[in-house]
Amino acid sequence: MSHLHLMAELEQLVSEARNPNSMSIDLLPTEEILRVMNRDDALVPEAVAKVIPQIAEAVEEIVRAFRSGGRLIYIGAGTSARLGVLDASECPPTFSVPEGMVVGLIAGGPRAILHAVEGAEDDVEEGKRNLAEINLSANDVVVGIAVSGRTPYVVGALTYAQSIGAKTVSLTCNPHSTLADIADIAISPVVGPEVVTGSTRLKSGTAQKLVLNMLTTASMIRIGKTYENLMVDLTISNQKLRARAIRIIMEATGCSAEIAEDQLTVSGNNVKLAILMILSGLNREEAEAALVRHDGFLRKALTEKTD
Repeated sequence: MSHLHLMAELEQLVSEARNPNSMSIDLLPTEEILRVMNRDDALVPEAVAKVIPQIAEAVEEIVRAFRSGGRLIYIGAGTSARLGVLDASECPPTFSVPEGMVVGLIAGGPRAILHAVEGAEDDVEEGKRNLAEINLSANDVVVGIAVSGRTPYVVGALTYAQSIGAKTVSLTCNPHSTLADIADIAISPVVGPEVVTGSTRLKSGTAQKLVLNMLTTASMIRIGKTYENLMVDLTISNQKLRARAIRIIMEATGCSAEIAEDQLTVSGNNVKLAILMILSGLNREEAEAALVRHDGFLRKALTEKTD
């Protein structure tokens, strides 16, 4: 693509326009710069609220994928991809899911998480290759993340994903983009021009982070990873998390710290199992069987006991 063609394309993007509220930002004192940024940031949740129906559609597909042994795969370039990698990396400790269940891929490979890899986002074929390398299947859901909605690497990835029957989702900040047209589900929060023109790690990045939080958190809730609003499937990998686990058990059951700690040990550091044993009176083996019968949903396992 020629520079002139690319310039013309970028001119059409909401995320590349100039923001009238920040035209004099280089003349402002520090506190006023921050107020300008803060006022603009306040627009982001409202923009995300408008696309909740599309986010909900994506969550339903992700839940379907998880239940059939499929994966959620984020793929992008630059800031967009880094946010996807971050969200994917936080799922195993927060919800005790296997490492490969939520995957984050970035143009340029792992090095690009910390360093700009020049030209990586322009390679259409690399997007396809990266998905083929992780053995993408029709059971998976692929979320292509790109503020512009035109990043060649991501376009190539979603095109390949569709060709093998995987469900595709685009997460952009420009409606009517190439990615939005390709994807089965298009999530396009429109946050408007950035305070610093084209610096899409700002409002656009914030919008993406909010949407990514929703995609994984809502999906995990739907597959039974919480009890009420408590994280009952967290991985206990350090003393802080063990203390948090004890507190969660106490919150869920009203028991003492001593009982919570004792039952956490009996359960083999399984918070959900410890809560079920305390509330139901079942032993470990019986509680494990009840959770299996109810696909890991603690509420349902408890209902069975009280019926």
